[in-house]
Amino acid sequence: MLDDDNPMVLDGKCQLIGECVRICQSGAREIAGKRITVADLVQEMEKDTIFYDESGGGVTFSGGEPFMQPIFLQTLLRICNERRIHTAVETCGYVDSATLLSTTPYVGLYLYDLKVIDDEKHQSLTKVSNKKILENLRKLSGCHDHITIRFPVIPGVNDNERDVSQIGEFVSSMEKVEEIDILPYHKLGIEKYKRLGKSYRMAEMRPPTSEQITGIAERLRSFGLSVKIGG
Repeated sequence: MLDDDNPMVLDGKCQLIGECVRICQSGAREIAGKRITVADLVQEMEKDTIFYDESGGGVTFSGGEPFMQPIFLQTLLRICNERRIHTAVETCGYVDSATLLSTTPYVGLYLYDLKVIDDEKHQSLTKVSNKKILENLRKLSGCHDHITIRFPVIPGVNDNERDVSQIGEFVSSMEKVEEIDILPYHKLGIEKYKRLGKSYRMAEMRPPTSEQITGIAERLRSFGLSVKIGG
């Protein structure tokens, strides 16, 4: 129910529309993000053109999920392509296939996340099926030359022999995948959750040891994959 004293509060929770920041007398709340136009963002990116030219780098669209704003993303990618700014897009792959594939002419590198291959397990962990994710990766690998797989390793979740081997088997069956980056679990998100007033369910989980990560890397390499730790 709405709070009669504060219409920006529903069932005791702020509705996250910015009004809470304006009326907060102590100044304890602030808005971290801001709305921005395509033109404004392009202008901001072009300030670093000299660094792109010298380093061979460019712009990475990440998130969250950048395909949640498909028109905004597509427009930016086309402009970067026109201005010869290298682009990378990080995605979980849970997007409309046509939308994903429409960006291939303008993307230099896809950073594609894979967590587990088993669909039932994927649903238990993420609440969605990974059928679309795996199908999209197959389609993407059939028409784009530069794809890097990002494999977040979570102890006790997907670091076992079966899950690692399934990742290796699936990725090695792709037509064009440049490498797979292993991303070991870390605790950097704990403080972010605290600031949001949310509980962090994996607070007691320990990051994997270097020996564990090395073993996973070697197992993936046994499938003929190029593997990097970190990314």
